[in-house]
Amino acid sequence: MSRTALTPGCRAARLGLLTGALLAAGCGSLAPPHERPIAPVAAAWKPSAAVARPDAGAAATAVPAPDIAWQDFFLDPRLREVVGRALATNRDLRVAALNIERARAQYGIQRAALLPAVNATGGATRARTAADTAASGRSATLKTLSAGVGFANWEIDLFGRLQNLNDAALQTFFSTADTRRSVQIALVADVANAWLALAADQRRLQLAQETLRVQQASYDLTRQAKEIGSESGLTLAQARTTVESARTDVAGFSRQVAQDRNALELLVGAPVPDALLPVATPEPPPAAALLLAVPAGLPSDLLQNRPDVLAAEHTLQAAAANIGAARAAFFPRITLTAQAGTASRELDRLFAGGNGTWSFAPQIVLPIFTAGALRASLDVAEITRDINVAQYEKTLQTAFREVADALDARANLGEQLAAQAALLDASATVLRLSQARYRTGIDSFLDVLVAQRSYYAASQTLISLQLAEQTNRIALYKVMGGGWNSSINSAGAPG
Repeated sequence: MSRTALTPGCRAARLGLLTGALLAAGCGSLAPPHERPIAPVAAAWKPSAAVARPDAGAAATAVPAPDIAWQDFFLDPRLREVVGRALATNRDLRVAALNIERARAQYGIQRAALLPAVNATGGATRARTAADTAASGRSATLKTLSAGVGFANWEIDLFGRLQNLNDAALQTFFSTADTRRSVQIALVADVANAWLALAADQRRLQLAQETLRVQQASYDLTRQAKEIGSESGLTLAQARTTVESARTDVAGFSRQVAQDRNALELLVGAPVPDALLPVATPEPPPAAALLLAVPAGLPSDLLQNRPDVLAAEHTLQAAAANIGAARAAFFPRITLTAQAGTASRELDRLFAGGNGTWSFAPQIVLPIFTAGALRASLDVAEITRDINVAQYEKTLQTAFREVADALDARANLGEQLAAQAALLDASATVLRLSQARYRTGIDSFLDVLVAQRSYYAASQTLISLQLAEQTNRIALYKVMGGGWNSSINSAGAPG
């Protein structure tokens, strides 16, 4: 078979076609295209969520939670100030912000691999040759000076390996930024809940202190009556049990109030002035935050905009990019090393004409046998992607449950609060009548004791329900993605 010799023009044409094919391969990506997994949640909220009604004279706002800045959501100026301080000094939020900066730097490192690293070099050598090895038969000392600039082992990214690694680092940065938003949302809610818990425990303590004062006065009267013989020792002992029970509650709630303040200061990251703390009042305090309406639209549309869900999706995209890098490892890798400079035996002639030097060393590496390492690396990348899909779906399901729980709680809180207030009013009436019947000798002190305990328990339960109503407002705001003001503390894409 005869072989036709290629002319220089034909060889150039084929070389151009080959170069074009390689460049076209380099423009693509071996990573699988990103497809958002189907949301594994119900298509609509449960019917019970639709009965969420505002109460206590508060009107529900229909503005989406992410569009309401936390400064506008909280109604109490002291609570707004405490939340603002926490955002400035909380250590967890500071760590989350530093994680963003670290991810930004890591992305910069990975992006730099796309371009050659150019280095300037300079050197000097001085060597003595032995007489027996020299061609002239005489020993000689040689000196060489050199200077140059070049790059080493720069990989031509024909199959997108470096670009996929770059994309993975970028998606990791976006995930870290969304995680920081999620941390802030959680911090805003945690600080508000801690502040409200402190307010509720202060009211419980105040109720226990007032109960102790009343029971101590009743005990003193009973003891005086016992001394003159108009009351029995049993009645006196029963009165004492109410005093000691109230004293126990005062001590317990005093400890709880102190611990609540410690927890609040830990979240804030600094001492909280007394002027910013809630003040205990006999009457329930006004609403500390807005009441949000039932979210409109599909659950998946709402939940997929939550920062934690977005962070999980970016992690999934990073996993897909890593699959592309693992696939590219099966193909040849071409690296270039080049250097240009000058060399001379004399310093004053280092940059003289005719002393220029250069070198160009391309290298291609084609994996032939790796004992299954490349296949295993691809398996790891694909399994990691599958794990991230499951984690994304679990994050979405968790978000759906949190919103559903908050809406279900809201649906019954109004009725529960009204019933508990009616129960407290009825308990007050029973206590008043029992005391009157005891003073007239109709009933024993045991009936008064039972009525007192019922009234006290109903009062404590009402405080707990009022706290639950306030914290439910915070929960709705949090689970629907509120608590993040994009005008401050935002992290843009790395440059």
